[in-house]
Amino acid sequence: MPAKPLQTEGCYALVVRVFRQYIPVPFLVLGVVEFVLFAASVYLGVLAYNHFFASGAIHVGDQGLWPKALAFALVMMLSMVAMGLYQRRFRFAMAGMLLRIITALIGGAIAISMIYYVAPFLAVGRGMLAAIILVAAVLVLTVRIVFIKTLNQDMLKRRILVLGAGEKAAQIPRHLRRRVDQQGFHVVGYVHVRGEHDVVDEDQVLRPDVPLLTLAKELQADEIVVAVGERRRKTFPVHELLDCKMSGVDVIDLQGFFERETGKIKLDILNPSWMIFSDGFNQGEYRKRLFDILISLTLLAITWPFMLLVAMAIVIESGGRGPIFYKQVRVGQHWKLFHVIKFRSMRVDAEKGGAQWAKKNDSRVTRVGAFIRKVRLDELPQIFNVLRGDMSFVGPRPERPEFVTQLSEQIPYYSERHRVKPGITGWAQVCYPYGASEKDSMEKLQYDLYYIKNYSLFLDLVIILQTAHEVTWGKGGR
Repeated sequence: MPAKPLQTEGCYALVVRVFRQYIPVPFLVLGVVEFVLFAASVYLGVLAYNHFFASGAIHVGDQGLWPKALAFALVMMLSMVAMGLYQRRFRFAMAGMLLRIITALIGGAIAISMIYYVAPFLAVGRGMLAAIILVAAVLVLTVRIVFIKTLNQDMLKRRILVLGAGEKAAQIPRHLRRRVDQQGFHVVGYVHVRGEHDVVDEDQVLRPDVPLLTLAKELQADEIVVAVGERRRKTFPVHELLDCKMSGVDVIDLQGFFERETGKIKLDILNPSWMIFSDGFNQGEYRKRLFDILISLTLLAITWPFMLLVAMAIVIESGGRGPIFYKQVRVGQHWKLFHVIKFRSMRVDAEKGGAQWAKKNDSRVTRVGAFIRKVRLDELPQIFNVLRGDMSFVGPRPERPEFVTQLSEQIPYYSERHRVKPGITGWAQVCYPYGASEKDSMEKLQYDLYYIKNYSLFLDLVIILQTAHEVTWGKGGR
């Protein structure tokens, strides 16, 4: 008999796909609401400033106020994204979230002030801008607190029914153990499949005597995840799954489920046929190249003073006896070798014994090198690699030929990451902490494959903003 369904009412957490990215509806709604609030805060801030301080040159009824509101909302939303405030899984407490919102507002205020110099027609007075930001802070903080408290309720979780209770199905609780990993869904049960040995906890296994569609309706399931070890024609319920699909219940395979929930493609259940028949794996090279050039030139215009300071610091620390830049052979797109350019962060004799993985608290790193690695200033010269066409701004990090040969032999599908240009930053860099081992390379490959499969300019922009978040909060490389 099927287990008694969990009684919940209200809407369930749905997921929509925008620019090939899976976005939970609650987060999409949150983004729209906060955009509206940022725009509204301009009107409310102007009204408050005129009422409590002085009648300004700008009034709520002015027709020219809406471009100012739109610009303010866009800048603040980008600042919020850069602070990691739209990540699907919150990995910080309420205090951390509030701190990031305040940081985002300050960063947004600095950015909008710079825009005012370039586009004076969008400007408001300093006192009025302060009033607008204060109103925005009150509105956004209030909405965020309500959102976080609501997000923890089961009514916002997508209800998942897993077809299968064997080894493949057991990977769901095994790899998504933490509560933070399961904020978007709730497993209502694992359906036993005839001929398969159950591995999942017995109290979660369902042995229904009703059709799969009836069971899904009884459990109020939004989606069925197919996690069957062997899809034999006699035991695999093809017609029942088709019945569920045609009746409005979503059906997804285990690989697609992990891809959506974790933002990576799991190697241990990956097979070539899935890669062949799944959508994606389309890079759009001409659009990406134009995007790379625009972003690189913009970043170069902003960061050249910092690059000059880093070069001076390296010269002073080494007494002028070592090179400023460090060139190293890396493997690029289609396994083409090229020289990556970085600021030198190690001693000149760092690799006199041959190629080595970077280590935590590496003694070969100089004092200046430790700092520029922490804030990733050592990566800035790679802008010239991007402009030259050897690299992309976003993509899998390029590895050394010695390591590529070794990892390609030990890790399945590792060579597939060289189908695209390597990048200065990437999806693996913003999703996975720094690591320099075979195990870390395998983990990062799963994120790299997700990026290659789901590439879009939207994802590139998200990664760039998330990289700004990583640097701001001191999560740089070793």
